[in-house]
Amino acid sequence: MKYFLIILGVLVLWVVYVYNNFVSLKNRVAEAWADIEVQLKRRYDLIPNLVNSVKGYATHESSAFENVTKARSMAMGAQGPTKEHAEAENMLTGALKSIFAISEAYPDLKANTNFLALQNELSDTENKIQAARRFYNTNVRDLNTSVESFPGNVIAGMFSFSKKEFFDLADNDVAQNPVEVKF
Repeated sequence: MKYFLIILGVLVLWVVYVYNNFVSLKNRVAEAWADIEVQLKRRYDLIPNLVNSVKGYATHESSAFENVTKARSMAMGAQGPTKEHAEAENMLTGALKSIFAISEAYPDLKANTNFLALQNELSDTENKIQAARRFYNTNVRDLNTSVESFPGNVIAGMFSFSKKEFFDLADNDVAQNPVEVKF
């Protein structure tokens, strides 16, 4: 009877440890997603200023500006770490590439200090978004590995811990292809 209680006690402690590990992993994934949202908000705030700066030089490129505005609205409307949100963000990245490609054709625009400052801010933000995505995906990988691995998968199933989606590029996404601008 004594050994049974010791084994039962060790088993209970192990379940508590594994449960707490899942809670920790789930919270790290949530924290990582919040970091992404902070950087995305910064990006959303910079985009209208960048578009207005470029509009003055390239007024006949209205379709590019409309695409950026539309992609920004879709990205802002997407919720949570879902595949749809990742696709919307990737569309926005592709639309922004077209704005920067347009700027290459306008030497005066490339020399404009406001545009350069906005371009640098947006480039910095894009780098921070990429770092936040990597951090998020690392935490998702750790959680998913724990949820799928035995014997942790037993505890995950008992307490409804589930896998999360990675925040990555779609296979056929515009963000994976270079932007082609023709004049």
